[in-house]
Amino acid sequence: MTVNGSCHCGRVLLAVPAAPEWVASCNCSLCRRTGSLMAYYPDDSVRIEGDTVAYIWGDRCIGIHHCPTCGCLTHWKTLGEDFGRMGVNARLLDGFEMGAGAIPGHCYVAGERADLRLMDNAGN
Repeated sequence: MTVNGSCHCGRVLLAVPAAPEWVASCNCSLCRRTGSLMAYYPDDSVRIEGDTVAYIWGDRCIGIHHCPTCGCLTHWKTLGEDFGRMGVNARLLDGFEMGAGAIPGHCYVAGERADLRLMDNAGN
């Protein structure tokens, strides 16, 4: 079942093949500041329509894309070496829920429960 989503202004549209089984709460300096929660999919299974701008920093191996109009972080993709996956901001997917009524350590996307996992990428 395809799950769709979009940035705040709707100029970037996302489509993933299914609700994720888990999403990552990364503690790197960027993800902490944006509050993104990443769901991972094979590159060729994700459809992104609309222009995005890539922010490249740190070890320069991924581009973190955002909508140039509303600023929502939409996804990340590799810049060189293929990791066999890309990250999509699960908070932008239709039916994303977290908070009141959600089971601690879980969130919901399109009515499906997903585990919430901490990814330690702070580089301390």
